Amino acid sequence: MIGRWGKSAGAALLLLSLTGCWNSKDIQTMDYATAIGLDYENNKYITYVQFLNFGNVGRNETMQIGKALPVWIGKGEGATLSESLSSIYATSQMRIFWGHVKTIVCSERMLRRGVEEAYNAANRFGEIRYNILIFGTKESLPDLFTQKSIFNLSPLDTIMFTPEQTFAQRSFIVPKTGNRVIADITEPAQAAMLPSIAINREVWKEDHKTKPMLTIDGAFFFKEQKATAWLSEDELAGTRWTQKELKRSLIRVPAEGKPKASLVLIHPEYKVKSQVQNGRAVFDLSLKLDATVDELNENVGTEELERLGAEVVRDEIMKSFRNGLAKQVDVLKLEETLYRDHPKQWHALRKGNQPLLSDECIRKIIVKIDIRNTGKYKGRFH
Repeated sequence: MIGRWGKSAGAALLLLSLTGCWNSKDIQTMDYATAIGLDYENNKYITYVQFLNFGNVGRNETMQIGKALPVWIGKGEGATLSESLSSIYATSQMRIFWGHVKTIVCSERMLRRGVEEAYNAANRFGEIRYNILIFGTKESLPDLFTQKSIFNLSPLDTIMFTPEQTFAQRSFIVPKTGNRVIADITEPAQAAMLPSIAINREVWKEDHKTKPMLTIDGAFFFKEQKATAWLSEDELAGTRWTQKELKRSLIRVPAEGKPKASLVLIHPEYKVKSQVQNGRAVFDLSLKLDATVDELNENVGTEELERLGAEVVRDEIMKSFRNGLAKQVDVLKLEETLYRDHPKQWHALRKGNQPLLSDECIRKIIVKIDIRNTGKYKGRFH
């Protein structure tokens, strides 16, 4: 018995001696990166890495709402992106863990060099996932990374990390993950669109103090894997109806003058038929949308509201198409449809080096709105 106890005590001492293992790391002794910013200036790659103290941002019963939470940002420089990111290690004090990175933001300068290069370099860090969100921006990256949410909640509660919260109530430009963006920009006929994130300094106040908040203000478009154009959210209003991910979006009818009603549109079914006639591409567009009445200001019937709503949507689609044409961008993805439906004819048209799309290439746009719900208030509705 004594021998057995002696052996057990020796084993316990051996285990205790191993607890100071060089490679083991406690979670509180690591720096957790949550976002990466990529820029290019003066022939150097400049990277910004946002770090958050998860002990401060975690939700718990003792968390003090409204208390400002610190954000740490590391800055790196280098001849390559990997060198720039790795340069932050020299002063990090603790080991950096990349597995919690949820967002990559690229400056406009970086996007014009090529987003694929940026995305591939970041993903050489094995802990970073492929499905993280990716944005472009015209803002200063440090300014973006220090933005708090409402009530001074952490950046993790902003559009940059959880855009689905806002998108569920107001659908406009669909947030994109990195793997989807790369898939889009490598397609030969795809007009890849990357959401642009910005800082709005006008809407919110805390008492009398202005409180900046993040917003998606437009999108960058790509040609040959490099950003070539940027369009604002207003210029892209018609593209929202082409997105199957749309949750809900509001229009007023009519769009100009005194509004008669406001409609919330959902469940878009967008289809494009393409043909080549007399050596040029032509397209027929059709769109079906369900709707609910959000506000009714005049005594207008269902059929009239559906007709007026369809006119608004049709005009928005055509206006956005023309906005894109002015910057040589196919915002409605018409060329992609021709490429998939008639690849031989698409290749033949592309050989001529002439613009494939023109102001007359859309023959018709058929929009059908079906009002499914008139809301609680039915007094004026018939």
